[in-house]
Amino acid sequence: MKSKGFILALAAIAAIVVLGAMYMSFQKNNRVLTETANLPPIGENEIDPAVWGKHYPRTYDTFLKGKETGVATKYGGSDPFDKAEQQPEMKTLFAGYGFGEEYFEERGHFYALLDNSKITPARRKAGAVCLYCKSPAIPGLLAKYGDEFGQYSYEEMYKQVKFSIGCSDCHDPKDMSLRITRPALVEALERIGKDWKLASRQEMRSLVCAQCHVEYYFNKEKKVTFPWDKGWTADQMEEYYGDYENTIHIDWTHPQSGTNLLKAQHPDYEFSQGGAHASAGVACADCHMPYERVGNVKVTSHWWVSPTRTINQSCTQCHREDEEWLLSRIHYYQDRNFEALRRAGNLNVEAIKEIEKSANTPGVDAKLLEEARALHRSAQWRWDYMSAENSMGFHNPQEGMKTLSKSIDLAHQAIATARKARGAE
Repeated sequence: MKSKGFILALAAIAAIVVLGAMYMSFQKNNRVLTETANLPPIGENEIDPAVWGKHYPRTYDTFLKGKETGVATKYGGSDPFDKAEQQPEMKTLFAGYGFGEEYFEERGHFYALLDNSKITPARRKAGAVCLYCKSPAIPGLLAKYGDEFGQYSYEEMYKQVKFSIGCSDCHDPKDMSLRITRPALVEALERIGKDWKLASRQEMRSLVCAQCHVEYYFNKEKKVTFPWDKGWTADQMEEYYGDYENTIHIDWTHPQSGTNLLKAQHPDYEFSQGGAHASAGVACADCHMPYERVGNVKVTSHWWVSPTRTINQSCTQCHREDEEWLLSRIHYYQDRNFEALRRAGNLNVEAIKEIEKSANTPGVDAKLLEEARALHRSAQWRWDYMSAENSMGFHNPQEGMKTLSKSIDLAHQAIATARKARGAE
């Protein structure tokens, strides 16, 4: 009997503890609801994330995790390492361009504006358009200056910018619905016959990312433009830019090879679209902004980070394998992509050297030399497309290997053509 009484007492104590915890959780959640209910509405032009955070404190807490820095994943993370130390060929590939002077891994959205302000001046020569995706202040400045925005210098516009990437970039303050605030995406979608206002909520969970995580260039009017008219692959974008002799855009001329080159940005949205996840209807936010529990409330994480850091929330909701196995599969695809990326990069370096050697050879066949340069541009463009996208090939492994294989083949052709031009077959 004593044993039975002891068990009943323990059960009673346990029940009291559980009920107490539930009560405290309820009180905390109720207090948050009460506090936010008494706040004034978020202003239509409010860009300060802290103001939004008062209305959505749990979500804001996840956003503040973005302050983390110095943590590396296998191929990225928040540690701003020098990419040229990992891939020395970049120094030659980007010679004569700002990325040849410095090319650091980005720390993340929280530091986007600060880190952008500290890049080498060579990478800010394009002017105010370099700030296009770095602050929620930009939509207001675009409305204020219109097409003249791109004519201002970086320094002139930076003085008018506050806050790094934040809530208003993607959310309408009236009802928190997702919205597009960057006109370049609206215009690109219109040119391919799409209206973002007709997109489903699931589609919007990727399109808000496509405002910035894309390939773009600055046209002759210094206006941000997405080269989507022909499609999203490296092949289709090159077709948009035009062949070597009739290209509509040149980012820079390589000082060694004399090749007019294109610089890829970060075609994350485009590269992902043909992959298994996107084809199955998975949105960017499903993996990079998974749901998480805060007390008894489910919130969407706004800690924008590699899913390799959040495998339980990001992957195991669909995949039944354990976290260790899932991480090994991610690295399997990334490792193969990285190996091919390095091979393509080094072959492009060899092409640069061979073209330079031929250009300095008396009596070189000028026509063949230009053919070698055209092949080099095509080869380096495909290497750069894969180098600039942020998943190290994981978003679309098959397309990634196809793109890098073509870069390797074109680089071999450039090398052979350059040698032929100087009679050194």
